[in-house]
Amino acid sequence: MAYAVGHISGGHFNPAVSLGLWAGGKFLAKYLLSYIIAQLIGAIAAARCLYLILSGKSDFVDVGGFAANGYGDLSPDGYSMVSALIVEFVLTAFFLLVILGSTNERAPKGFAPIAIGLSLTLIHLISIPITNTSVNPARSTSQALFAAGDFTGQLWLFWLAPVAGAVVAGFIHKALFDKE
Repeated sequence: MAYAVGHISGGHFNPAVSLGLWAGGKFLAKYLLSYIIAQLIGAIAAARCLYLILSGKSDFVDVGGFAANGYGDLSPDGYSMVSALIVEFVLTAFFLLVILGSTNERAPKGFAPIAIGLSLTLIHLISIPITNTSVNPARSTSQALFAAGDFTGQLWLFWLAPVAGAVVAGFIHKALFDKE
């Protein structure tokens, strides 16, 4: 997607990324609210589309967890809230450092989407068993709205941890790596 639409929107599909880029001095605050609203609308529309496809099966009952994010009883492997907070914070911070580093003007040109995509793949491989991988509050919100179960009650964590991790990474990058 970064190659397909990155030149149009900057490839922003994730409120945490937008806020991390703002913290890193790479995105204007005046655009944050409109981007986050668009990201939520897009994520909810995509989840609704998937829901409609799944519910078209003749023996459909419900979508189950629908890959929604959770901790405790709602974690794929029963990880605690503290584990979920740590993994979502650390992996989102890592993701933002990759985004900011690979898109830096001193980085090799044309390779950022590859680095970003591969890092997101690694993030998923690490955290799917723990939380079903958020690192994107819009995705977490959209899945929770359609999942069978009380995933909406845990959404606060999947906004707080990714946003905090992204903002911290943005400030770190700006302070340490974005010097002329």
